[in-house]
Amino acid sequence: MRLLLTITAIAEAATGVALLTVPALLTSLLFGGPLDTSGLVVARVTGAALIALAIICWRARMDERRLAAGGIIAAMLFYNLAVAVVLAYSGSGEKQVGILLWPVVILHAALAGWCITHLLRYRNG
Repeated sequence: MRLLLTITAIAEAATGVALLTVPALLTSLLFGGPLDTSGLVVARVTGAALIALAIICWRARMDERRLAAGGIIAAMLFYNLAVAVVLAYSGSGEKQVGILLWPVVILHAALAGWCITHLLRYRNG
């Protein structure tokens, strides 16, 4: 569980910092297109939220009793599934594909699978 939360914290922190500092670049790499003014604000707010998730995961990785960590992994399962579905839909239906889109979809799907594995193990043992 500690490794999953550590990797999640690092990945979300990096994405959050990128969205806060260079949202147009990250958007271009994901979707292959520009970001308008309102999109810049939404991207930066999203960046702040991702940093908050990173902090939560980083702190929960030390939860020896696994009480908080189990709930956080359940929330991260929803998050990873939602991101994978939304980005895959965007890439397949609207032809908004940048160089990072499909690798990010695969990453979030893999993290969702890892969350499921840990939740099943936590529930059964």
